[in-house]
Amino acid sequence: PPPLLEPLFPPQPGASPGFAERVRQHKVRLEWVRAEPAGLRGAVRVLNLAYEKVVSVRYTLNGWASCAEAAATYQPPGPADGITDRFAFLLPLGAAAAETTLEFAVRYRVAGAEYWDNNEGKNYRLRGRQRVPPASGPPQDPDSSAWIHFI
Repeated sequence: PPPLLEPLFPPQPGASPGFAERVRQHKVRLEWVRAEPAGLRGAVRVLNLAYEKVVSVRYTLNGWASCAEAAATYQPPGPADGITDRFAFLLPLGAAAAETTLEFAVRYRVAGAEYWDNNEGKNYRLRGRQRVPPASGPPQDPDSSAWIHFI
């Protein structure tokens, strides 16, 4: 089974009070993440400052000794607020994420400027651990692992 990624931050920042204001103030904010068998899927909200924009996620599995960057793609139709756009990303992690910590930050490039969301300087961090596969075989008697009963 694929590794389990446990967020060390609230996985739905977009559902928290004041999210829209934080997007307006900082220009880019992580909206949500979800671990899937294919990797880590998520969405980013950016302030619509210009038509052309590039959103990506820079991530590492080894404490920034090396890193990779995944492009995020525009998600039409955008949010109904008319001032922000949503981008989606998928970080392809596979078995490499087991027993390690994934860290990432979001980059937004628009109109010659660059903005980052790095979770207030702490990076977004998820702890990986291997899933325990379900036991196979015939069902066991629920008392088979219990203490010996004396009469």
